[in-house]
Amino acid sequence: MKADKIDKTRIILAVASGLMLTGSFPNIDLGWLVWIAVVPLLIAIRNCGVKQSFVLGFTTGMIHYMTLLYWVVYTMRTYGYLPWPVCVLILILFSIVLAAYVAVFSAAISRMQLKPIAGLIIIPSVWVALEWIRSFFLTGFPWEAIGHSQYHTLHLIQISDILGAYGISFLVLLVNTALFFLYLSLKKYDWHGIHISRRFAAVSLAGCLLLLGLDLLYGALRLSTVDQMVKSVPAIRLKVVQGNIEQSIKWNPEFQISTIDKHLRLSQSTGEPNPDLIIWPETALPFYFQHNVPLTTKVSRGIQEVGTYFITGSPSFTRATNRIDYYNSAYLIGPDGMPQGKYDKTHLVPFGEYVPLKRWLPFLGKLVEQVGDFDRGEVGDTITWKNNKLGILICYELIFPYISRAMVRNGASLLINITNDAWYGRSSAPYQHFSMAVFRAVENRRALVRSANTGISGFIDPAGRILTKTPLFEEAAVTQSVPLFSGLTFYTRFGDVFAKVCLAMAILAGLWREIKRLVS
Repeated sequence: MKADKIDKTRIILAVASGLMLTGSFPNIDLGWLVWIAVVPLLIAIRNCGVKQSFVLGFTTGMIHYMTLLYWVVYTMRTYGYLPWPVCVLILILFSIVLAAYVAVFSAAISRMQLKPIAGLIIIPSVWVALEWIRSFFLTGFPWEAIGHSQYHTLHLIQISDILGAYGISFLVLLVNTALFFLYLSLKKYDWHGIHISRRFAAVSLAGCLLLLGLDLLYGALRLSTVDQMVKSVPAIRLKVVQGNIEQSIKWNPEFQISTIDKHLRLSQSTGEPNPDLIIWPETALPFYFQHNVPLTTKVSRGIQEVGTYFITGSPSFTRATNRIDYYNSAYLIGPDGMPQGKYDKTHLVPFGEYVPLKRWLPFLGKLVEQVGDFDRGEVGDTITWKNNKLGILICYELIFPYISRAMVRNGASLLINITNDAWYGRSSAPYQHFSMAVFRAVENRRALVRSANTGISGFIDPAGRILTKTPLFEEAAVTQSVPLFSGLTFYTRFGDVFAKVCLAMAILAGLWREIKRLVS
């Protein structure tokens, strides 16, 4: 029988799932929690109706996203200059949108009333399908998919070069589902009127352990292969500079010269040979490079003194007929101080770098300072440096797998992320942002180098190892050798095939159930 109301126990279980999900991610970083985090929600929605399950899933989602993304309030208040109540309202509205995915997951599971053997596969498939939809629907926000919580478990995540992070999400939900059925068998509870035998529960758990074992075996083989490849490919020495420029003064003209001087000072060699390439963060040049002549000249002369290549962020613009197009850009500057290439950001931050539906919502303003709405560059564009192609990911472009995949398919042998995470203060956000960089490296088998204004900067090898990372809100200049890989992984070539298969299975399972209802 379905429960006719949502009792307190079910609500507590839904809340527990939300809190455990958040605890799995940085900066709490208890990654093991995620393997049991969805079990309380599944227990809560057991034998519930669709509406009740929707509410319980929504509760889990709201608790999870309100606690995971709490830093939105700080950012909006500190840099958007919005009143506290408005900042909290924005977080609530944002969380409502994201919580809807968990609510739909719960409602769909209850609606389908799956048999246990089907549920073991379809429950993880529904979760993965919704995670994938979240990556592009309404501009997309694939921030901390459940699989990202395993960024530090190297052997486990190597399968991402085939399945992407969604493969890890599937494994996590598969284990949660198996543990849920084990719980039902031990408590002698039914699942939509079906008794869960201990044999089925044991076989399900054994199957999960077998899949995990195979995944770990694949991980060990891939790690060994990648480590051997590193020895046979060319390597370059890179330096990342972390200027630690306060956001409150970053765009103040009175501090532009001191900002340039600090980045140049940190770029100077300290007795070692010059690196092949020095990387400065997003908008490290807080002016229009090539257009502000005095400041451009100062930067060019400083680079000439250092005598090597630089990647640096700067706003830019181009003049078109009757308009000016603005971009958030990255420049490659040669040892002669002259620009040799430019990349324009392609995936912009809604309400930060452009205003969605501006024609219909003219009262909405941007939440960042300075220039007007940005325009987009071309997805997959790279910068050519010494016969090598570099894939530049600006800010949160890092969290979108399709962007790095497009760059690597276009020949990028190295991924570089330049960002300014000063917006987030000392919250969990910079740690969360950095954790997702590991997957871009593994998915494409490319080293990933990250230069962040206030941190976290660092180096990640093609196997996903974090070679070096800097602390938050400290000046830093770190040099590291990284390999230049070529070739394409299955994931780079074919993208989210696995997630699409999960979506297809979820849809087919739902349709089959609806057809059975109609004919019964």
